Amino acid sequence: MFPEKLTNFIIEQGWGEITSAQALGGGCINDARVLETSSGPRLFFKQNRAIPADMFPREADGLRELGSVPGAPRVPQVFLEDASFLLLEYLPPEPRHPRIWEIFGAELATLHLHTAPRYGFHADNYIGATPQPNPWTENGHNFFVEQRLLFQAQLARKNGLLGADGLHQVERLCQRLSDLVPAQPASLLHGDLWSGNIHTGPGGLACLIDPAACYGWAEADLAMANLFGSLPAEFYAAYENIRPLAPGYRARFDLYNLYHLLNHLNLFGYGYLAQVQAVLRRYG
Repeated sequence: MFPEKLTNFIIEQGWGEITSAQALGGGCINDARVLETSSGPRLFFKQNRAIPADMFPREADGLRELGSVPGAPRVPQVFLEDASFLLLEYLPPEPRHPRIWEIFGAELATLHLHTAPRYGFHADNYIGATPQPNPWTENGHNFFVEQRLLFQAQLARKNGLLGADGLHQVERLCQRLSDLVPAQPASLLHGDLWSGNIHTGPGGLACLIDPAACYGWAEADLAMANLFGSLPAEFYAAYENIRPLAPGYRARFDLYNLYHLLNHLNLFGYGYLAQVQAVLRRYG
């Protein structure tokens, strides 16, 4: 059932044998399990033999980058990666800490204070199952236009999910982006920060999982966190105490989330077209 590379690694660590593998729900792509070992820790294991060979290694890269920032939200430690599986530290869920959102706000601000001189990442990776190009780019507006909005819009056009008029609307919006979005530093982002990737883990504190990491606009991470819900006021108060936000940042959330809506259109089909069109009409 388990790859030999995995079982050998566990033995080499002195953790003994795998004694049980409890399936976890919630994922739509991978087979995820909590492994019990005879003389070591519980481990998080996910497996998929039908994905690109670099998907799990690129996720591991992102977790390592996020985990390298002191004071940032906790992410699971990477133990072992392979083309078909990923073995991580298991972060067991616990009841929420009463100050979870305040603490998370401060930690995410700390993450976003970690910057790079350019936009992009060490390698291309994935947003869900969609490739996410991350070439190092000097200008943040060019990066978001070319590697985020146009990449997804052109893919949707190729897939027959977005008409020629829709693609032209995205292109016109891209021409105006520098007037709509202020210059921002290249912050380290989780990149796929919807509520399902904010996990309440040890100590009842927020941990981050399943990143699509890159260096980009911090406001884009905050926008994604509000795409399918919203973060409470105490989160923002704590965040801005450490990293103040530019005026009008909330009004820009739709611009950043157009990337994710186009990605959902590409991944899941026409059910997301109306939301894409609504954003384009707003900026038409």
